[in-house]
Amino acid sequence: MNSTNAINEQQILQSCGMAYTLSLVGGRWKPAILWALVNNGILRYGQLRKIVAGVSERVLATQLKELEGDGLVERMAYAEVPPRVEYKLTPLGQTMEPLLHSISTWGEQHKEQKALQQQEA
Repeated sequence: MNSTNAINEQQILQSCGMAYTLSLVGGRWKPAILWALVNNGILRYGQLRKIVAGVSERVLATQLKELEGDGLVERMAYAEVPPRVEYKLTPLGQTMEPLLHSISTWGEQHKEQKALQQQEA
């Protein structure tokens, strides 16, 4: 990990709180997964898959593992037949709730404006 790109990434993640935050929650599916957990609390994998419409099983599993590795989501597996796995926000993940609400509110307020601009073009 000594390429210029990797070094630059490490420097910005260490020096910029916004860049660090976006590295944790950025991407196509992570915000939707976190938002689903904010709004629903504990969810089983199948419930998450229905709520986060359009995500593939492989991508959902990968994103959940990354969110778990970053300490934002907790995976709870129960030794039952059939097996049951649930996901919830960790205490750290819960601290992101105001941020996620703000991002959602901003998006709702401005996505209509963007749609109108595209119609006019």
